[in-house]
Amino acid sequence: MLRYLLSRLMTFLPTFFGVTLISFSFIRLLPGDPIVVMAGERGVSPERYQELVRQFGFDQPIWKQYLDYLGGVIQGDLGQSFVTKKPVWDEFFALFPATLELSICAMVFAVLLGLPAGVIAAVNRGKLFDRALMSSALVGYSMPIFWWALLLIIVFSGWLGWTPVSGRISLMYYFENPTGFMLWDALMSGQKGALGSAIQHLILPTIVLGTIPLAVIARQTRSAMLEVLSEDYIRTARAKGLSPLRINGLHALRNALIPVITVIGLMVGTLLAGAILTETIFSWPGIGKWMVDSIFRRDYPVVQGGLLLIAVMVMIVNLTVDVLYGLINPKIRKR
Repeated sequence: MLRYLLSRLMTFLPTFFGVTLISFSFIRLLPGDPIVVMAGERGVSPERYQELVRQFGFDQPIWKQYLDYLGGVIQGDLGQSFVTKKPVWDEFFALFPATLELSICAMVFAVLLGLPAGVIAAVNRGKLFDRALMSSALVGYSMPIFWWALLLIIVFSGWLGWTPVSGRISLMYYFENPTGFMLWDALMSGQKGALGSAIQHLILPTIVLGTIPLAVIARQTRSAMLEVLSEDYIRTARAKGLSPLRINGLHALRNALIPVITVIGLMVGTLLAGAILTETIFSWPGIGKWMVDSIFRRDYPVVQGGLLLIAVMVMIVNLTVDVLYGLINPKIRKR
């Protein structure tokens, strides 16, 4: 197992340095001078402009800027925001709980609906439910996030008035938010109706962000279940007279979960990418909206640091999935 873990760790470092190069290059490929963008309509004098160029290091060759950035990253310094003057670390971890809360809810929503749907579709292969479910999953996977979000807002917020349009909680509630997780802080605040308001604000973003993972998990579960259900030991279990619930829920699903767990781990990247659009549409104060705002403001340190931290989280999750995969299936560790 140790050898297997080390082999996975060896792929971590090259990927990490590749991500630093991509995050450094991405924002600089966008048109526009960051100093002019930050100055806005007021503008800056030529003298002040040159002073800011030297202050931010833009007078250095591009390779020198990258090496300085890489040196800071290795030392754990992601720089300070050009706009707020706050360290990128502080801003990221202040906003990350909001994105994490939304992502967890979206993944729970996707798993709780996707796994049973995939199992039922596999058991009823070729029947009306199977065809309807797989068609719905295909539509859900193909649907653009921004269009799906706007459609839900029009129906449930506009026409029916059931859910709020944006934010994390109603403005009528005010309390400390020490953990950054609004559901927990609203519950602990003791204010009547605060938790209900936080849940209402979370419903639509959760559905929008969880739709694609839900479709993927349902299709992958169905595919894995169909493969397992054709195995000899399943036929033996049926011959022994075991109940369908025991066969499908214990023997078949347990072995079918191996590829499904891998897919769930890979969906973390999809959640973080989808969170950028979802948070922007619903004005959700998380790292997705923070990144979009920083791109428009050409806030180089924030974009570089945000992309790097998101990528590292995805890499850690993928590494964890690889390790879990090896623990579940001993054959994988021996390769």
